[in-house]
Amino acid sequence: MLTQDSLSQIDRELAKYPAEQRRSATMSALRIAQTEKGWLSNELIEYVANYVGIPPVAAYEVASFYNMFDMKPVGKYKITVCTNLPCALSGGYQAADYLKQKLGIDLGETTADGKFTLKEGECMGACGYAPVLLVNNHSMCNHMTPEAIDKKLAELE
Repeated sequence: MLTQDSLSQIDRELAKYPAEQRRSATMSALRIAQTEKGWLSNELIEYVANYVGIPPVAAYEVASFYNMFDMKPVGKYKITVCTNLPCALSGGYQAADYLKQKLGIDLGETTADGKFTLKEGECMGACGYAPVLLVNNHSMCNHMTPEAIDKKLAELE
């Protein structure tokens, strides 16, 4: 279900832990699987759990707890807006509202062309740079004024 490259990456993560602590690689294994497939179906979560050697429910608990994991298909660009208190006080909700208006979707939705998914996120640890967005779980964007959002969206087009 995963390519040999992804399985090799998971093997490298598993090698970091003693055999009895393989479950410690679950987050990394799920991240690798999601990077390859774009999202985590129940079947993929079960596959990863079996590969790691843990009960599928244990992997499902991890995947469903952390908002970086997507358990349904998302757009090519997943934009997560921090609305935790510091970002909220510094324009997080305004940034989310602006993105909703620009993209024509609500939080938790994907544009009709499948290009953008908009999500609400918890603290990203960059409170001094609020409001912040996270693109595809890897690229943090800070001080996201309407002008900065327009620039970022143009870059992603």
